[in-house]
Amino acid sequence: MSTFQAPKGTYDLLPPDSAKFLAVREAIAAPLRNSGYGYIETPGFENVELFARGVGESTDIVTKEMYAFETKGGTKLALRPEGTASVLRAALEANLHKAGNLPVKLWYSGSYYRYERPQKGRYRHFSQVGAEAIGAEDPALDAELIILADQAYRSLGLRNFRILLNSLGDKECRPVYRAALQEFLRGLDLDEDTLRRAEINPLRVLDDKRESVQKQLGDAPLLRDYLCDACKAYHEEVRELITAAGVSFEDDPKLVRGLDYYTRTTFEFVHDGLGSQSAVGGGGRYDGLSEMIGGPALPSVGWALGVDRTVLALEAEGIELELPAATSVFAVPLGEEARRLLFAKVTELRKVGIAADFSYGGKGLKGAMKNANRSGARYAIVAGERDLAEGVVQLKDMESGEQAAIGVNEIVAELEARLG
Repeated sequence: MSTFQAPKGTYDLLPPDSAKFLAVREAIAAPLRNSGYGYIETPGFENVELFARGVGESTDIVTKEMYAFETKGGTKLALRPEGTASVLRAALEANLHKAGNLPVKLWYSGSYYRYERPQKGRYRHFSQVGAEAIGAEDPALDAELIILADQAYRSLGLRNFRILLNSLGDKECRPVYRAALQEFLRGLDLDEDTLRRAEINPLRVLDDKRESVQKQLGDAPLLRDYLCDACKAYHEEVRELITAAGVSFEDDPKLVRGLDYYTRTTFEFVHDGLGSQSAVGGGGRYDGLSEMIGGPALPSVGWALGVDRTVLALEAEGIELELPAATSVFAVPLGEEARRLLFAKVTELRKVGIAADFSYGGKGLKGAMKNANRSGARYAIVAGERDLAEGVVQLKDMESGEQAAIGVNEIVAELEARLG
């Protein structure tokens, strides 16, 4: 037992499980790369103000969950609790919006940090793959992103997820709704904290997961009854495009998402196999965020999908991903001369793209073959003094148990042919 342990609410990703996480990241990224999205990476921490302004001062993320700290130079920084604000900041700083075609399409992958009460599926550091399309207001873009996320999940074999969809209106119609909702909330029996939140951002109260609050929200006014004609038409087009692509969704008039910057389209991917933490990902349109963080008006839309949550969803559906074997060939040398020769062959095999490993530490035949077995390799190459005197090595098929002598100089070509 080592003296150090991973901090509470975090986890280490170790083989063989880590291969599953890599496969999930790859599956989510593949449709994005195929649709004009370029990869972006941003720092793990940013100026604390970026999130206070961007994510919203009244959100739980900023008030309770952010890891904020002061540097020795007195700068206030925070570990990133989400990806969008950082990506937009980076795009603005590099003037990507001036460089040519809008929207600027970006995708990212990384770890995010929130000081939450740890539970299954909710950690203090978590991994996401996200996508942002910056600088265009077009229902087809909103639809594209929802369709790509759906495609990613289906490529993994997931079936039991649902897409919830709503519109949050824009700066024309949202204030009218906001006032009506505040009026309604003032008449409820709510604690001081919640009432304070209702004054800053009443929509967040709809998102409150507590039974005592949800019970009182039955007759709350619904945003969809307050949408202006432009927002209604926009939302209708998003729905039509998704439907035409064969993607099914559910209208959820209470869906608001936990960040202040959303406008119009908002959506969530939920999986009923995950219990209370049912959201596996989500996103929406955030037309005012660029101005909030000091940039020009750049209407944008994006999403983030949780890698750890997606892995839990796969487990809930009993889906085993077909992962390529980490090692195809395992070399077992018996004696010094065989060691030099097989080490050279392993290096050669790797150069031609064959995954090969070697029995290190001078183990005997029995121990080395155990290692070969554990490695999952399809073939083992075994060579001792007698084999080398005859100019051959023994090639063993680990599945069938068949063994054949192959000329030392033919071994690479033979394995290339067999492994195709």
